Amino acid sequence: MTEASVKETAKRALGLIDLTNLNDDCTVEDVTALIERSTTPYGHTAAICIWPRFVKHAAELLKNSPVRIATVVNFPAGGEDTAAVVEETKQAIADGADEIDLVMAYSAFAEGRRGFAEDQIKQVRDAIPAPAQLKVILETGELKDPRLIHLASEVAIAQGADFIKTSTGKVKVNATLEAAEIMLNVLRETAKEDHRVVGFKPAGGVRTVEEAAQYLKLADDLLGSNWVSASTFRFGASGLLDAVLAGIEGRDNDTKETY
Repeated sequence: MTEASVKETAKRALGLIDLTNLNDDCTVEDVTALIERSTTPYGHTAAICIWPRFVKHAAELLKNSPVRIATVVNFPAGGEDTAAVVEETKQAIADGADEIDLVMAYSAFAEGRRGFAEDQIKQVRDAIPAPAQLKVILETGELKDPRLIHLASEVAIAQGADFIKTSTGKVKVNATLEAAEIMLNVLRETAKEDHRVVGFKPAGGVRTVEEAAQYLKLADDLLGSNWVSASTFRFGASGLLDAVLAGIEGRDNDTKETY
């Protein structure tokens, strides 16, 4: 990429980032630092994405900010205790979460228990009042089979997902362009058939402006150059912000992603 194209892509990507800290050893101080990083001289990230236990703290600090608060439920294993996941969701919303990133019960789904996975998504969806949003994490690196990824995308959308998200960032294979293409094609089909706009979030492993550019180009090619916005497209990342800021400022970046 030329320096000009890096800068242009970096500016575009900044407002699409869900700035993430889902490290096991994350502290309140880490969340405070994350919030401080979310607003830059060039604009703000779309959201921060944090553990549920930190949502109330973040809500206090972001009271007058446009930065949204996303949190994770059923994370990262995609377990089967639906009642517990629903309660976790309700508590997160009560604490001030704007967005719930739910890990689909992907193992159950891959084993053929589609109905269980559908019902869990539906119950979580029902526990999220508007305008709060639901992102469903498919864990595409574990589903592996393109047909399963396609079907999981359709199931999540049918049960009310506002976004479909590739990964938790906690498994061996996270976001890939191959999975992204499958998911974006389902979104294109949904827009044509149901006239419903559903967003897309690649998460885990997007570390550089060059990598971000590949996902943005794919979205532009499949859904049109005007489709991508913070309401339809997010990057789930921790290190991407540093790369983006370096790109905007025309300097090198050597930050490594931790999520």
